[in-house]
Amino acid sequence: MPPFRPVVPPEELDRLDFADRVLHATRDLTEVWRHLRTHEPVRRQPPGDGLAGYWMLTTHHDITAAYRDTKNLTSERGNVLDALRGGGDSAGRRMLSLTDGARHSDVRQVLTKTFSLRGLEALGLRIRAMARRLIGEALERGTCDFAVDVAKEIPLAAICDLLGVPLHDRERIFALTSTMVASETPTLTPAAAWQAKNEVLYYFANLSEGRRTAPADDIVTLLTSAHVNGDGLTDDEIIFNCYSLILGGGETTRMAIGGAVLAFLENPGQWRAWQSGEATVEAAVDEVLRWTTPSMHMARTALRDCALGGADIRAGDIVTLWNVSANRDEKAFDRPDDFVLSRSPNKHVALGGGAHFCLGSHLARLEIGAVLEALRDLVADLEPAGEPARIYSNFLGGVCSVPVALKAR
Repeated sequence: MPPFRPVVPPEELDRLDFADRVLHATRDLTEVWRHLRTHEPVRRQPPGDGLAGYWMLTTHHDITAAYRDTKNLTSERGNVLDALRGGGDSAGRRMLSLTDGARHSDVRQVLTKTFSLRGLEALGLRIRAMARRLIGEALERGTCDFAVDVAKEIPLAAICDLLGVPLHDRERIFALTSTMVASETPTLTPAAAWQAKNEVLYYFANLSEGRRTAPADDIVTLLTSAHVNGDGLTDDEIIFNCYSLILGGGETTRMAIGGAVLAFLENPGQWRAWQSGEATVEAAVDEVLRWTTPSMHMARTALRDCALGGADIRAGDIVTLWNVSANRDEKAFDRPDDFVLSRSPNKHVALGGGAHFCLGSHLARLEIGAVLEALRDLVADLEPAGEPARIYSNFLGGVCSVPVALKAR
């Protein structure tokens, strides 16, 4: 199956706008990332269109160091490029991913049990059953759009179960979350994305208010009843953390699962290796995460003048950590441009790093693993049934459509 995005040659580098979501959807930047890692590992992108310039880290070494560097870098002004170039994220210090230090540790502890392996045991059984059911239904039809019929449904159901979102609200929630930081077309306006974000915040404001008088066994109730250092969480903390969980818990894993099947279509040898048991589930999940890297970048703000990767960074500068480049770094991975399910070691940064390492990592691994196992057990062969399509975003990377023909074992 040939690649469906033309490769950008390094000589086009100075003409590229890495904040352009159309660029990431329509062009393959593999050669550009390789050139940057080799020749300009810490690159300064100049200001443009009235927006601030920013630094780009592209090597695995520099990015893993930056994730750990809480002395010089902060998440509290925002952790994605668009928010920081827009003046900062209004959820700073009110959302777990945008809170540093002791407050971050304390609020994270509230949620840790729910997202632990033990806390996810019952949900895991439902996820595995759902994966087998959805793939079984696809096999009966013969063809499906895997990104829509399977990859969308499992993460949406899982995170909505945890948050207590009723069944009748879930399609609406998906429609909103899938347009907050990405879209299936290049025409989504910033105003439309902003409206979607506000609708999600309003939804969880109402849901959390209801949980105060009618508690349930879900994360919203947990947040409304939690106490940190003797005080309850603020309304803003509750609402913004629900927003973060529904976005992170649904969209990133959707990209990974859809991308896994696309990787099998593009690498039939690895599909056969998976069928024959040449890789463990754990290793295969990690390689899917590395290969797909759904969160293409994260961002930080420099707290003080400092040196990063040999570059002089000024206080207040925006620093972007391009996970999508780090996960193909030749100095960190053998044959990084090959999809190898049995890869070991595999120290990818698809789930971030440091204090902000993905809270939902166990859930994501469980969901991806459930789909991989169901594919191995139920599917004899898979073939492309149409052209795949990528989402438009400078933050999320992945596919929104993967038409595939399936043959049962």
